[in-house]
Order: sequence, then C-alpha cells, then structure tokens
Amino acid sequence: MADAKVIPFDDDRSRARRRPARAEGEAAAVRALPGPQQALGEPEGVSGASGPSAASGAFGGSGASGASGAAAPAPEPGHGADAPERASAGRSGWERRLAGGLAFLRRRVTGEYEVDEFGYDEELTDQVLMSLLRPLYEKYFRVEVKGVENIPAEGGALIVANHSGTLPLDGLMMQVAVHDHHPAGRHLRLLAADLVFVLPVVNELARKAGHTLACAEDAERLLRSGEIVGVMPEGFKGIGKPFAERYKLQRFGRGGFVSTALRAGVPIVPCSIVGAEEIYPMLGNARTLARVLGFPYFPLTPTFPWLGPLGALPLPTKWTIQFGEPIPTDSYAPEAAEDPMLMFNLTDQVREQIQHTLYKLLVQRRSVFF
Repeated sequence: MADAKVIPFDDDRSRARRRPARAEGEAAAVRALPGPQQALGEPEGVSGASGPSAASGAFGGSGASGASGAAAPAPEPGHGADAPERASAGRSGWERRLAGGLAFLRRRVTGEYEVDEFGYDEELTDQVLMSLLRPLYEKYFRVEVKGVENIPAEGGALIVANHSGTLPLDGLMMQVAVHDHHPAGRHLRLLAADLVFVLPVVNELARKAGHTLACAEDAERLLRSGEIVGVMPEGFKGIGKPFAERYKLQRFGRGGFVSTALRAGVPIVPCSIVGAEEIYPMLGNARTLARVLGFPYFPLTPTFPWLGPLGALPLPTKWTIQFGEPIPTDSYAPEAAEDPMLMFNLTDQVREQIQHTLYKLLVQRRSVFF
C-alpha cells in the first residue's frame, strides 16, 4: 500500500450537541454570567463572588432576564448559538468526503495505487468493494458474527469453513465479517476455484479483492507472509449439493489444506456458516445444460430459471458466522506435512468441529429468516 492516507467516503465527524434547556424555576445552581469580577472562560468559584452578590451577577446583570429571576428561555432548535457551528461541521464533513472521493478517482486515473504480487488492491477493496458488499451483509442477510477474536491478531492463519448456497456468497460474507469485526482490522484472502478466474469481470474483481487460485503454492506463500487465508475444502461438492442434504458436510478432499498449514506453521481456525444453505434451495440439477455451458452444475430452484433474472435474487435468510477455537500446528516437525495419517486425523478433527458447531447453531436459531 502507498503511504498516502485514504479518507473513507463514509467518514462522519462528530457534531456539537446543543445542551438541553433548563426547566423554569429549576433548583440547580445557575452559572453566573461573566461580569466585572469574572472573566470569560474563568472556572466557577474563582471569581470571588458568593452569596447575594453571585446571585446578583447571575440574574441582575446586563442582559439578564430581569428581577423575576427566571432563566432565559432556551433557543429553539436550529436557532441556537451553535447552529452556525453545526452547519459548518456539516459542510466540512461533505467537503472532506468530496475531497477524498476526488483524490481516490485521481489515483485510479493516474495509476498511483499499489497492488501486491497476487493482484490485491487494498485501497479499492476498502473503499469500494467492501462498501458494495456491506448492505447485503448488514441489511439483507443480517449476519451475526461470533468468535472473531479467535483469529490471531498478527501472523498467518488458515480459516477453514463449510461451503453452501449454490453461489459462493458465503465466502464474500465471511470476508466482510473479518474485515469489519476483527479487533486488529485484518483482511481475509480467499482461495477460489479456477472457474472464478476464467469468468470475465469476475476474474478482475476477485484478484482486486485479494482472492487467489486454490493451490498449495499460493496458499503457503500468503501464510508465510503473515496473511489470513480462507479455504472451503468442500468445493463444488458443497456449494452445489441438493437442498435435502443441507448442513451435511461433504468430503474435505485429501487434506491438502492441513498440509499447507503444517508447512507454514500457522493455526487452523474452523468456521461454521449457517443461513447460506437456504438462499437458493437447489431442488434439481440440469446436468446436460451444465456440461454445455462448462459449469460444474446448473441449479434448479423454486424461482430459477422459472422467473428469469428475478429468480436469481437470493432469499433474505438470517446468517450466523462462528469462528471456532484455533488448532495449533507449530508444535509439529516440518516433515509432519508428509505424514498421511496425521493429515487425515487433523482433517477429520477440523471437519467434526465445524459439523458439531453447525448442529449447535441450527438448534439455537429461531427460524430461517429471523
């Protein structure tokens, strides 16, 4: 990343709050207006006036409410002394956002921004891509995050999650969860299938968001450089399984992710996602059409393709993402990555932990949509 400070579009500056008006006849002490014996800004009690003279300074001075002793009426909203300050703060906030937006566009046009060796554009991800995904995350799926503190605050870690939902929205929501809720503000780098990187537009956006090909070499390089890497070992078997098999984990492959974590010496963090299974209830699979289009499956849902583009709208289910206790790997020797029995045991441990947490979350949730 460049050293330049980026001002976010949604940066909101605190505004001055108007004091609530005092009720007439309130028994609380009223601060004296500054007079000959009390300069502006002088603390209470240091002017030397007390008793009747203080009361006289408060109520009988020039511009006071008069002999009745009634407090001066509070200014109406929008007409107080701080109204110009409010307006100024509002203008200042808009000016900052506008200046930040223009500076961002200038860097885009002139190419004065940085990407890493995998194509990750941190500035674009923070300023644009996360802003586009956040309404879906917060308002549509209303994602609840648990255990995000189990992700290390520094150093590499491998997050292993279940995969479902017909379209890979669960990976994107997991990325927003880490980005927005981790105390150290960490970024999640997802490992994606090769299909992602052959689709036009999707390819570029995936690279900009920090995703890379799901291969051991790329994953190990990211982990050794101290990145948080996310993997979903079920792959297309999980995301394309029928609705009748929801929340039943498929095979986790041959344990390649465990071998990668062992080589890099980073902890494995199990992650369980509830809610994604129901966004596109897959009732059937048009295999012939899938082969023609070159897709691993072609889903048939209650709305797609019968309703056309409208059928591609996901159902607004309520999501929960829970990050479990990390499983350390740094106690194993480097050659442990070549031990098939150890890889099988660790793979099974991670899978069982995710499955158990899924069942627990399903029991706890009130309904699919609330």
